[in-house]
Amino acid sequence: MLDPLRNIGKGLTDLIKQEHYFVIHAARQSGKTTLLKELTRKINAEGKYYALYCSLEKLQEFPEPKEAMPEIIDSLKMVLLNSEIPNAENFAKNANSIGFASIVQFEISNFCKTLGKPLIIFFDEADCLRNGTLISFLRQLRNGYIDRADIPFVHSIALVGMRNIRDYKASIRPDSATLGSASPFNIVTENLTLNNFTKDEVIELYNQHTQQTDQVFEPAAVDYIYDQTQGQPWLVNAVARESVEKLTKSDNSHTITAELAEQAIHNLILARGTHFDSLMERLKEPRIRKIIEPMISGEGFIDRNSDDFLYARDLGLIKECKSKVISPSNPIYAEMMARALSSNIQDDLTSKKEYEIPKYIKDGKIDINYLLRDFQAFWRKNSEIFKERFKTQVYDYVEAAPHLVLQAFLQRVINGGGKIHREFAVGSGRADLCVEYQGYDYPIELKIFHDNSSVGEGLEQLSGYIERCNCEEGWLVMFDRSVDRSWDEKLYMREELVAGKKITVVGC
Repeated sequence: MLDPLRNIGKGLTDLIKQEHYFVIHAARQSGKTTLLKELTRKINAEGKYYALYCSLEKLQEFPEPKEAMPEIIDSLKMVLLNSEIPNAENFAKNANSIGFASIVQFEISNFCKTLGKPLIIFFDEADCLRNGTLISFLRQLRNGYIDRADIPFVHSIALVGMRNIRDYKASIRPDSATLGSASPFNIVTENLTLNNFTKDEVIELYNQHTQQTDQVFEPAAVDYIYDQTQGQPWLVNAVARESVEKLTKSDNSHTITAELAEQAIHNLILARGTHFDSLMERLKEPRIRKIIEPMISGEGFIDRNSDDFLYARDLGLIKECKSKVISPSNPIYAEMMARALSSNIQDDLTSKKEYEIPKYIKDGKIDINYLLRDFQAFWRKNSEIFKERFKTQVYDYVEAAPHLVLQAFLQRVINGGGKIHREFAVGSGRADLCVEYQGYDYPIELKIFHDNSSVGEGLEQLSGYIERCNCEEGWLVMFDRSVDRSWDEKLYMREELVAGKKITVVGC
């Protein structure tokens, strides 16, 4: 257990002292609730304020304020009765749900009048609120905020969720009336976010386990876990749990090695728990597709100031590297995205005998040329069908269809004892894959053909990637989407020698 307040506690304390209303936002399962409960406990223990934690998660079922406002009152009443705040039994005792447009403000204000100390409320899962419920709730908080010099109200409020306050606006239906100058969104004076664990923090966390159990995480395992998770808190803990409880069956005499950690990650990906499912559901959203699709293909441009980009980043799906490259937040999410978007294709291919896996394996190695020739024939026959399917069945990822179909083709082969390392990044103009199978590596670059310069650029890019993979050859797959060129022109296979590296160029 790392101190939840280690990086953000001072900032939160200052905001509370200054009586601010603020937002805390961070990706799913990154420690928000743990932070809030620890902060609530600490504030109550110090005795200067009363602090209350209240989750609004159930409110997602109530988009309209008439039904939602009484539910918020009930949520507050329940947590108050389970707190040590005095007079809790009298909160909203005679509440009148008919006045739903002011009930939250009115009942909280009445309750604050009975308290001998200022009240702080942390509203968790605040981004579950939608439509009229969201508008009414924030307006009531704003009115209480504005009038609190004359009428007692909450000293400080935090709205906590996955999204920044600007994205609350996206939850309002398009036909809502303008909020005008009295916008409840102006209530927020500060936005704070939670960061992933640093590598040192992962080491500290795992060392605590070692101190308690004598079970060691070898340095190579910690390096690998950090590289694959990029410090995402849920993933860091899930990989450790899978390694300790499942793979070593809580036998502390077993050292957690990099090989065990790799197997643990593989198991988590195959299990596709609720953490992954909830993230992958986001891929269906049009504003998320606008960010993820060009990242998979490497094509296109993303405005880093756009709400769509900021939304995807706040959800924890993507990150912006120091080099200004936009990529998946971590390799595990990249793998899950590719699998989620190509799973139906894999299922289809598995049922086709002409593409059975064994015929591509010779002397323990994959015959990539053989496999890609088959893919050329498959793509020629089915490309239009798959473009339509990706439009109607795979959340409209039409532009990324060629890349995803080929990855599905490759995935079946390595499922029996290999893996694919994927490098996706917006603006790179390509997607790099390194297929690893039975101790051999096969660097493959996927690229869209625009003109002859695309091939030259791809050859240069791939030669560098081959070098990074410490290999001697690679494959450059060029997808030609020109409508005025025949398949005979598009389909070819030839060898090039670039910087001493053998590259097979495969036209599709």
